[in-house]
This record gives sequence, structure tokens and C-alpha cells, in this order.
Amino acid sequence: MRHYEIVLLIHPDQSEQVPAMLERYKGLVTAGGGVVHRVEDWGRRQLAYLIQKLAKAHYLCLNIECGKEVLAELETGFRFNDAVLRHLTVLKPKAEATPSVMMKTVEREESRKAPHPQEATA
Repeated sequence: MRHYEIVLLIHPDQSEQVPAMLERYKGLVTAGGGVVHRVEDWGRRQLAYLIQKLAKAHYLCLNIECGKEVLAELETGFRFNDAVLRHLTVLKPKAEATPSVMMKTVEREESRKAPHPQEATA
């Protein structure tokens, strides 16, 4: 089995359905004897260019280990799912389970947006 990294761009109006989509895709991988090493939800982000007249999309990243039959089934599912705007599958030399650079950036942005409690001065 080989290691793959899959990045999905989901229609922003379908953001509520992302957890169900992730469960379905993870179920396909595990049912085919594969392993899901990492799942990252990068949230809604600005696109570099318009796709179907949309300026934003919901980004997902999956690192999986599976056979070519399971990968073909996943990609067919992406192709025929109207909510998936784009998908990219990259062959990786080994499994990656640590947070990606993009996820670290997302976490940094979220911590910056979170309200910091004001210290009371006495």
C-alpha cells in the first residue's frame, strides 16, 4: 500500500456537511484495508482565483495509506460529488501524522482571533 496526501476544496455552502463527508471517506479507506494517518480541517479560506464564481472554499487535508483500488474509488467519489470543487492527490514517500505547516498557520490565526481575557489591575 502507498501513502497519499489528498487536499479537497469544498463548496462553502456545503461546510455543514464536511464532517459527514469526512466520515464517509474515512470509512471507504478503512473498509478497503487502508489507514487514515491525518485529517485536517483548514476551514474556509480565500481562493487564489475564482472557481465557479466563488472566492472562498472550505479546505480539507487527508493523509492516508491505501491501495490503488480504494484510491480510484475515492477519486471517483470526488469527481461526482457536486460539493467538491477541486481535489489533489499526491503520492508521499512515507506516512505523515504530524500537523502540517498549513494547520499550524490556521491554529495561529485562530489563537490570534480568540479574545484574550483582560487582566484585572487592583
